[in-house]
Amino acid sequence: MARQTITETLKATGKTLVSDGAWGTFLQKKGLKPGECPELWCVDKPDEVYDVAKSYVDAGADMIESDSFGGSCFKLKHYGLADRAAEINEAAARASKKAAGDNAWVIASLGPTGEMLVTEDVTEEELYEAFKVQAVAFEKGGADAVCIETMSDIGEAVEAIKAVKENTKLEAICTFAFDRTAQGGYKTMMGVDPASAAKAAIEAGADVVGANCGNGIERMIEIVTEMRAVDKDIPILVHANAGLPQNINGTDFFPETPEDMAKLAPKLAAAGANIIGGCCGTTPAHINAMKKALQ
Repeated sequence: MARQTITETLKATGKTLVSDGAWGTFLQKKGLKPGECPELWCVDKPDEVYDVAKSYVDAGADMIESDSFGGSCFKLKHYGLADRAAEINEAAARASKKAAGDNAWVIASLGPTGEMLVTEDVTEEELYEAFKVQAVAFEKGGADAVCIETMSDIGEAVEAIKAVKENTKLEAICTFAFDRTAQGGYKTMMGVDPASAAKAAIEAGADVVGANCGNGIERMIEIVTEMRAVDKDIPILVHANAGLPQNINGTDFFPETPEDMAKLAPKLAAAGANIIGGCCGTTPAHINAMKKALQ
């Protein structure tokens, strides 16, 4: 559609935009079974996937992701679906686009492959080609941007950004997942700190950088502060968990209520986040509460 991009809108309005929340738990409540491929639902049960996306649009999200986090051929091969990557990712984008209509942007989800460059499980060229398939399919399905998320390795993230920017007209968002270290700083599983992650993503051509998963909003404030110090203008997106998970009777429970997250969302925006949404444990109620608090 002929309208402003996410980054153009941020620059023109100066507003803090709101993204969506968790998808996996939502699909599980709808009947997704352990060991079942979530992404295949985009083809086999598109109405259920559409319903998840629509719930976040109705909650006030300015942008929504897609059911494609594990949509690379590397992830899909575990279900015998590697050769259907293009079909599945296009269907994922299409389901979210149907829900978004003219009211929200679609930021198609692209997660890590699970393959390691450092151990030579995969080459940069193989990663690039896999991400290219996804990116082209997302654009065909109507996405506005690609949300490259939960990254831990700079090399993999860079190949994903390049695949998006060199083969589509979509905006590239790149977020990393950080854990708090014993010393109090933050690093990805591969030892990358927030400043280094942001710098590498920007240099690779990312339109938006940020962090997702692993932390609640309070800790994300520290991460955003480090990223903002690298570049004063780059838009930053945060998809925070609903607090740190607690295991109760073998089930992970995320303690932060919609009210808890809404209280902290303006502080996250003040630290430099331009787009705020949710990850694990968040629901449409969390997104709606943060939307109201940021308005």
